[in-house]
Amino acid sequence: MALLNDWQRSKLDPSDDSLFYDYPRFVTHVDSGFIGQLTDLYRKYLRPQTRILDLMSSWVSHLPPEITFAHVEGHGMNREELAANPRLDHFFIQNLNQNPILPLPDQSFDAVLNAVSVQYLQQPELVFAEVYRVLKPQGIFIVSFSNRMFFQKAIQAWRDASEGERVKWVQRYFESVPGFEVVQVIQRVAPLSWVGFLGGDPFYAVIGRRCT
Repeated sequence: MALLNDWQRSKLDPSDDSLFYDYPRFVTHVDSGFIGQLTDLYRKYLRPQTRILDLMSSWVSHLPPEITFAHVEGHGMNREELAANPRLDHFFIQNLNQNPILPLPDQSFDAVLNAVSVQYLQQPELVFAEVYRVLKPQGIFIVSFSNRMFFQKAIQAWRDASEGERVKWVQRYFESVPGFEVVQVIQRVAPLSWVGFLGGDPFYAVIGRRCT
């Protein structure tokens, strides 16, 4: 059985993603609280002098500033954004919804990161299989997200799901690839502020490890 039906992979805006991402957006799509939690999560899992792939990246990677890596490879859809990212040693442009095959060698990275972008993947099981392929044994894949999105570009399954169901979708993406093991699931919803509103962006992350 397929992980997603065709209608669940559909987007409100079916036009070429390259057109949507053609102009740079030098903004952060989540608040400072989310970014701080993400950097702390990277601090926990990433090790110095390792090779990192920042998948679906932008002009900032939120990596801990005190950690030096052997190589950080970037991927994304906008050349200007990626060129402005000071943590990237190299980057490439590729529309994963048109071609999910990564132009990278087998077992060449210690960790792969995907921040606030998983909701746009129309073939997530193929992309996760590619991530598995390029990870070294015991390598980790950190997928983080909140409740923000470009609604017209998120897939139907994501748009229809509750926030808890979205976490389960990402877990299913990992489970669709034999050899991946989910090692941690994080669900942090910001408490209400004194005026009764949520205090910040919710923080969700699913961390998987290549076991074989």
